[in-house]
Amino acid sequence: MLQTLNQLDTDLFLWLNNVNAPWLDPLMIWVTERNTWIPFYALLVGWLIYRYRKQAIGLLLTIGAAVALGDQLASSIIKPLTHRLRPCHELALQKLIHPVMECGGRFGFVSSHAATTFALAMSLWLLFGKQYSWPKWIFLWAALVSYSRIYVAAHYPLDVLMGAFVGMLAALLSVTVYQKIRLRSSVSGK
Repeated sequence: MLQTLNQLDTDLFLWLNNVNAPWLDPLMIWVTERNTWIPFYALLVGWLIYRYRKQAIGLLLTIGAAVALGDQLASSIIKPLTHRLRPCHELALQKLIHPVMECGGRFGFVSSHAATTFALAMSLWLLFGKQYSWPKWIFLWAALVSYSRIYVAAHYPLDVLMGAFVGMLAALLSVTVYQKIRLRSSVSGK
């Protein structure tokens, strides 16, 4: 069963990774680089501070906790436990893949990029999805960043899907804690 799942994951990875074009390589490298998104994060922080003033501290801590938790679950717990090599480190795949940048660390299950971007997307949707329509579009951004990891040969599709799951779970946990703290403080403040 596990071998069949691994083979399906490898086959899907090879198909997705080989759907490439020279003009797309630099774009996918740009999308996958973490520093690319610093202006987006700065804009988000600025908007939260402008819109929510004092309440922004709790919101930013909650979002930061979700992203950090997703990252640490992926990088410090799951990757060391599973030891699943990234596709770009698999010798059997070397002649079959389209790598466009350095491979990175040895292990790839689960994707930290997927965990952190989906933690951010889910946090924003849980916190602001009822008030605004834009948070749902952040999932598209998270999916694009996650797909870029397959394109650059750093992750299998299952690495990305499970990373997204870990990130959304981290966001759900963080937002739930934030909402319970707010509820307690509003009840005790009355």
